[in-house]
Amino acid sequence: MNKLKTELSDEQINALEEHLAGTLKPVTPPMEVVTRLRERIHFPEPRMIVSRLRDWQRMFLVFGGVMSGMLVLITVARALFYLVRRHA
Repeated sequence: MNKLKTELSDEQINALEEHLAGTLKPVTPPMEVVTRLRERIHFPEPRMIVSRLRDWQRMFLVFGGVMSGMLVLITVARALFYLVRRHA
């Protein structure tokens, strides 16, 4: 199957950008949505962040979990690469 490569000129790209700029207008969300998002998204107080960082046992557990997950992911990727390359 032949794939046709169509290259656009600078004039065509500029015309396309102008057309898109005219059709895509900015939309302001209702204030209800904004206030609900502000209520749901909140940053913890600085003392809470410090207390979480000082909990070294939890940090060690999280770090170990992330490293274990990455090791499993790399092992699975290497196994799939080996199997696909062997059959090709």
